[in-house]
Amino acid sequence: MTRPADRPEATRLRRHPAALRLSAALLSAALVAGASVVGPAAAATAHDDAGDPPAPVVTRAAIDPDLVAGRGADVDFFEQEAENATTTGTVLAPGRAAYSLAAEASGRSAVQLAEGQHVDFTLPADADAITVRYSIPDAPAGGGITSPLEVRVLRDHHGRLLPAGPGRTMTLTSEYAWLYNTYPFTNDPQADLLQPDWWMTECGCVPGTADPDWLVKPFRPSHFYDEQRLLLGKRYRAGDVVRLSVPRGAEADLTTVDLLDSELVGAPAAKPHGAVSVLWFGADPTGRRDSGAAFQRGVDWASAHDRGLWIPPGVFRVNRHVIVDDVTVTGAGSWYSIVRGREVELPEPAPDGSVHTGVGFYGKYAEDGGSHEVHLSGFAIVGDVRERIDTDQVNGVGGAMSDSTISDLYIHRTKVGLWFDGPMANTHVSDVVVADQIGDGVNFHRGVTDSSVTNSVFRNTGDDAMAMWAHVDQNSGNRFARNTVQTPVLANGIAIYGGRDVTVEGNLVADPVREGSGLHAGARFGAEPFEGALTFRDNTTVRAGGLDLNWKIGLGAIWFYALDRSIDADVTVTGDHYLDSTYNAIMLVTEYGVKDDHRIDGLRSVTSASTAPARRW
Repeated sequence: MTRPADRPEATRLRRHPAALRLSAALLSAALVAGASVVGPAAAATAHDDAGDPPAPVVTRAAIDPDLVAGRGADVDFFEQEAENATTTGTVLAPGRAAYSLAAEASGRSAVQLAEGQHVDFTLPADADAITVRYSIPDAPAGGGITSPLEVRVLRDHHGRLLPAGPGRTMTLTSEYAWLYNTYPFTNDPQADLLQPDWWMTECGCVPGTADPDWLVKPFRPSHFYDEQRLLLGKRYRAGDVVRLSVPRGAEADLTTVDLLDSELVGAPAAKPHGAVSVLWFGADPTGRRDSGAAFQRGVDWASAHDRGLWIPPGVFRVNRHVIVDDVTVTGAGSWYSIVRGREVELPEPAPDGSVHTGVGFYGKYAEDGGSHEVHLSGFAIVGDVRERIDTDQVNGVGGAMSDSTISDLYIHRTKVGLWFDGPMANTHVSDVVVADQIGDGVNFHRGVTDSSVTNSVFRNTGDDAMAMWAHVDQNSGNRFARNTVQTPVLANGIAIYGGRDVTVEGNLVADPVREGSGLHAGARFGAEPFEGALTFRDNTTVRAGGLDLNWKIGLGAIWFYALDRSIDADVTVTGDHYLDSTYNAIMLVTEYGVKDDHRIDGLRSVTSASTAPARRW
């Protein structure tokens, strides 16, 4: 995989004059003091169409890449925040208050476009594909709308205006966004309280069954953003300008553009030698016919005959789980081989409690023996999940898979990107992108051992972006390393609930919105105890530590919470950076009701990798 760091043009970042730029001295002083680091936001500006195109501002998690070098995922795309681009629209003032478009935006700001307005991005490197993160309004009664966004390349890399020609139109949607109310949330903006017996910070009371006068509908709107990918049809050069504009007659009154990722995808990959194609088993690459049964036939035949299964370029409609065991499934790349499915209501609930099914690649459940030697790579899984039903198994990847690898997948609009129910062991996830989930991005649940997630990106999850939950059976020997987490709407960036010998290192976590932190270790949710070593090393959080509505207090960028039991493992925090924290940088909590029973012991902070004396809390 070609990384941006390997491309000479990527190392010469040309910054907008107003872009965030903190000196090394300021950064060092803030880290030593444990203070928040706040820099000026880069303002979007308008420019004359006859002038030179502006230099691009490339960021990583909406921060200067120099401040997070060596942390987070190495990726093939270049991120540009809309507020750093040029626009005729309106730049949202930065904000971190929950239930606002600014708070859920990467970098806590975005650009709003009305009809006829545009935002221009100068390509920092050659590209033939873009990803746009955006928000458009909900329908008045919920359920979402669609609205167009025009995409044109209007200048070449020499700054010359290109001849007017046909652009491409992205059809934006809010069908997968806009949740309301209290857990488990609803798509209905006019719904009464889902949990009328819960404490409400808005009224400072338990409302009871009556609809209180203070309840303003829609109540607690959230999960505003979605993203969409587009192949541009040709290779454009560094310095070319991509314009996103809202045409006349668009259904959305305002279109909010958060960021643009640009990427050089290249040609689709070729079929591996010896692999058999899903087409041979009746799969339809046009998506007109359901290919679920064909995929299952192909998987079963390939497994029985020790052959790989190939997903060629196309859009394949799969409205069910594909059960994988002892098989390698490979696509032509996640931009080309797309497995897309609708959420399907079951005629009666399944034994696991599901009331829906949908597209997903699942190992056999542990009680059925689990799956082994599953290898998935090079395709996209695109779901149709619009509401949170925790009993539903509508995840992109699920079940139990041991001795397995999952890599180079794009997982979009499922409930959870990857939810593993162990016991299982030795499974490694790498180089995946998980976006726009109703729940978690990835969860190692129940007896997952010696497994890892590395070099992956998780954006806009509706719960913990990355979690290990040692529930019922102990997790052990797991590692989350060099991942990037952006804008989890609810809960934490990376959360560890119990486990033995767990390592969280080299990750970049930015912009958790509410009721969660950048990094979290919680003795809660019935998890097994922390045992052995729990290590947080060389992670960076940015604008982390959101407001907890239950306590109505701000959380730490890293948060240790002893609720169900004490945390008395050997916990070490080494080399972490907590930048521009919304509230506290470091927070240790036992609730009042258990303060005499539970403790947090054995926590050490080491200032560097040297033998410097440790501080103890």
